Amino acid sequence: MAKPKEIQLPQPIKKSQMSVEEAILKRRSVRSFMQKPLDWVQIGQILWAAQGITAQKWGFNFRATPSAGALYPMEIYVVSKDGLFHYLPLEHKLEVLSNSDLRVSLTQAAFNQDPISQAPVDIVICAVYRRVTGKYSSRGIRYVHIEAGHLAQNIHLQAVSLGLGSVPIGAFDDEQVKDVLSLPAEHEPLYIIPVGYPQ
Repeated sequence: MAKPKEIQLPQPIKKSQMSVEEAILKRRSVRSFMQKPLDWVQIGQILWAAQGITAQKWGFNFRATPSAGALYPMEIYVVSKDGLFHYLPLEHKLEVLSNSDLRVSLTQAAFNQDPISQAPVDIVICAVYRRVTGKYSSRGIRYVHIEAGHLAQNIHLQAVSLGLGSVPIGAFDDEQVKDVLSLPAEHEPLYIIPVGYPQ
């Protein structure tokens, strides 16, 4: 039987038992993870917090993180033992790109930082700069990097709210990461965020 090309994620939960203040208080970088997989509810919730649709007005699909000019230059990838996936925010789906576990190769591209291969899920945040520089010229590069920070913090706080841990990783070889994930030429990796149950 053919494997699905897309995975419909469960609807995100809009209310939790943990306040924003408590999530901020508890957030710490976690570099050691249990070998316990995340389910689609958890993965979907983290992706929604990163780039999910939060409102539809005036012909715009507003997302969970602010974006200069509502231009949304970010592309989000998920790496796990089950494969490589690309998040489709408008449909809240995952596009299945590969069924191979690429975490070890991704770790090697990130100078052998163990949390990447240890965590059950790695979120890779990429940017398509031209979406913003087309309107804001070179200043758009700064706006993209600001947006990456917003997005990453949402992931970290959502992870805490779900009883999970995460760590931001920015040290990697960009071209190797692009090669491992077979990224489109204009998708520039900015962040790798391993997520899982703290050890």
